[in-house]
Amino acid sequence: MERRRIPYRIELKGGKTYFWCRCGRSGTQPLCDGSHKGTGTEPLPYKSPVDLTVAFCGCKQTRNPPFCDGSHTHCAQITTQAV
Repeated sequence: MERRRIPYRIELKGGKTYFWCRCGRSGTQPLCDGSHKGTGTEPLPYKSPVDLTVAFCGCKQTRNPPFCDGSHTHCAQITTQAV
């Protein structure tokens, strides 16, 4: 899977920690699957305070990780399919 120009809408469970993929290599985007091993890049942990639906960044250019901040509108990545 590759980075994409649209965010991932996912439902989070309160109290659970999620690991947002920073490297773009994960096959389970936007969450980490360990594919970063050996890259020097680590996933970003995020613990959801309550059950909620969020938009996690898909382009990896956000200034507010792991959340989408609209940076994808200025990215050069071409993948735009929904997941």
